[in-house]
Amino acid sequence: GTPLGKKAKAYMDRGELVPDELMIAFVEETLPEGGGVILDGFPRTVAQARALDDLFSRKGLNLHSVILFEVPDKLVVERLSGRRLCSECGAVYHVRYAPPKENGLCDRCGAPLMQRDDDREEVVRRRLSVYREQTAPLIDYYKRKGILIRLDASRSVEEVHENLKRALG
Repeated sequence: GTPLGKKAKAYMDRGELVPDELMIAFVEETLPEGGGVILDGFPRTVAQARALDDLFSRKGLNLHSVILFEVPDKLVVERLSGRRLCSECGAVYHVRYAPPKENGLCDRCGAPLMQRDDDREEVVRRRLSVYREQTAPLIDYYKRKGILIRLDASRSVEEVHENLKRALG
């Protein structure tokens, strides 16, 4: 990654929010010219949302939808803390939903699997706490703008995907 991306990763690995100025600079640096964009996990605060509005206005872009994937905390913890990645090829597994054939080893290349720092249970729980404190107010912000779309993400990947396609038209 970029220097900005590396700075952001240090915060995320600790389960902390990346400072607003750093996130806005990162988004501005990576925003394509004139094309559509999907932002995942950003903005996370109302201040970031306002800064994003300003950035889009300067670039002549329009934010037309914000998707809220609703999932109970217990399921978030289970899904994230069970995720494993291959240390070599990046293949993704889950200890319960998509386990490798041989425990702890990648099916594709045989390399050891690892857990991302921000997928550790205590970090996931801290992220949920931060979400409730700092990110939840975004729901009202985007609801007032009339662009919030709520999706039940506790369903299967296939169901959520179909519902997302329907919601976005």
